Amino acid sequence: MRRRGFIALVAGVAATRSLAARAQQPAMPVIGFLNGASSDGIPFATTAFRQGLRETGYVEGQNVAVEYRWANNQLDRLAPMMADLLQRQVNVIVAGGTPAALAARAATTSPIVFETSADPIQLGLVASLDRPGGNMTGVTQLNVEVAPKRLELLRELIPVARVIALLINPTDTVLSDAQVGEVRAAARAFGVDLPVLKASSERELDAAFLSLAQLRAEGLVVAVGGLFTTHAEQLAKLTMRHAMPAIYKGREFAAAGGLLSYGSDLAESYRLAGLQAGRILKGDKPADLPVQQGADAERFSGFQIDVEFNLGRAATFVRSRRRVIRMKNGPCAFPSPARQEGEILFPCPLRRPLVEKGVEPFAEIVAHVAHENEILALFAR
Repeated sequence: MRRRGFIALVAGVAATRSLAARAQQPAMPVIGFLNGASSDGIPFATTAFRQGLRETGYVEGQNVAVEYRWANNQLDRLAPMMADLLQRQVNVIVAGGTPAALAARAATTSPIVFETSADPIQLGLVASLDRPGGNMTGVTQLNVEVAPKRLELLRELIPVARVIALLINPTDTVLSDAQVGEVRAAARAFGVDLPVLKASSERELDAAFLSLAQLRAEGLVVAVGGLFTTHAEQLAKLTMRHAMPAIYKGREFAAAGGLLSYGSDLAESYRLAGLQAGRILKGDKPADLPVQQGADAERFSGFQIDVEFNLGRAATFVRSRRRVIRMKNGPCAFPSPARQEGEILFPCPLRRPLVEKGVEPFAEIVAHVAHENEILALFAR
């Protein structure tokens, strides 16, 4: 009996020590991930974000938990979603997109990592890029600042255009107002009329494109925003259906068949946001973490040549671009990073108007372009 009692006593002490040790172990940190867009629209965002976390030693589900909140482009949901995350006592907030960043700033003084297309200083998120100085740091793509450049690039292809429309999301007031001002100033300098179209939902996109014909618009610049990034594929299809040359910020738009995109790599921005969040979990203060800038603006072309286009100017434009997306008779495939410099992949097929005029769609052409004559010859096939 004594032996049994002794064994029971030892087992009880061991169990007590085990429970005490578990109680002393720190709880798994939790990140609150708030975004105004939808997870289906930008699936690459979470993949890139997790990659950034891994680079700092954090793996979701192993040593860090992430609470995701997606507003699905209903921006009025961001404030209550933010409140819900704070109730769960998250360690750091990652706010993807300008509306989410502003909602997070208004709700808490807890550490925040933002991702924005605008200037975070002008937004009042940080005091400076090098020394944020508060509870926020993050990543900026400065896509709003290059909005006039998108108008300029589109005019390179359609220099005779006198009316180029701008599509904005009126519910995303901060981004939209900034871009309207910037692009209008550029349009005046170019001598171009700039009617402004508005769409705040998927359904309103169709209506906006129907009004382009009434406005006699010859081109379209799509303003930066979560709604349009989420529906990049729909936007591309609408531009093709309405034979409307258009430009947007992300490679997703060109990959889906849109004419041209110009902007920073959004996936890279989310990777950098993951890095920032990981550093904060390790003890760094947002005030001391410089705001990161996304990769330099990239230009991608998913050429769907229409009959009204000047093929010579289009070819010259292609030759000057750093990278062109390859297109087949289906979805685009991005060029391999190992592809040699100077190699350009011309997309196909040509649009139906050209086919009806007797120009046959050409198979995929891979060429090391030496001079413009080669490009023109390829387009003439």
